[in-house]
Amino acid sequence: MSRILIVEDEERIASFVRKGLAAGGFATTVVATGAEAVDHAVTGGFDLMLLDLGLPDTDGFDVLRRIRALGVDMPVVILTARDGVRDTVTGLEIGADDYVTKPFRFEELLARVRLRMRRERPVDLTVLRAGGLALDLRTRRVAVGGGTVDLTAREFALLELLMRHPGQVLSRQQMLSHVWGYDHDPGSNVVDVFVRALRRKVGADRIVTVRGMGYRFEDQS
Repeated sequence: MSRILIVEDEERIASFVRKGLAAGGFATTVVATGAEAVDHAVTGGFDLMLLDLGLPDTDGFDVLRRIRALGVDMPVVILTARDGVRDTVTGLEIGADDYVTKPFRFEELLARVRLRMRRERPVDLTVLRAGGLALDLRTRRVAVGGGTVDLTAREFALLELLMRHPGQVLSRQQMLSHVWGYDHDPGSNVVDVFVRALRRKVGADRIVTVRGMGYRFEDQS
């Protein structure tokens, strides 16, 4: 399922877009600030970003510049009430892929999202390999030690996130947001619980605890 990051601080608009995309078969995560947008974008766990320009902590253009500078190349569609030519040109010049002006009809937004994902998204691998594991994205199973292990939906999503970023430290907040959604309790220990479950199934030495920071997947292949 394709994942879309919605960066929008107006709750009514964010809810409208989220519900529409969910009905269209997309998985969505909503954040309301530029800082959250950058943190989520760098995980590599999203296929497209819908980016509002009028954010409470920064301008959406600054978010776009930062993620492009960090090497994030997913398609970005700007959502904004600004309709000036200068703003449109600026957005496109610094790395936006499309521009939708508020108010908009959802049908138009959905068409633009699908168009950009067809053009920009690479063909998905059917099997993700890292750390001596083979994660089958179709059967939702992981091959380890000559056998296969069944995973729950949450376990699978968490392991997929870790395997897509071998050697990179991912914070608990990044994992919570990516796997459980933006509205999950940030004080929950659910990440630690699921990491322990994954360690029992795929090997304790593959997922390393980085004290005070989060977890890192060890690529042993």
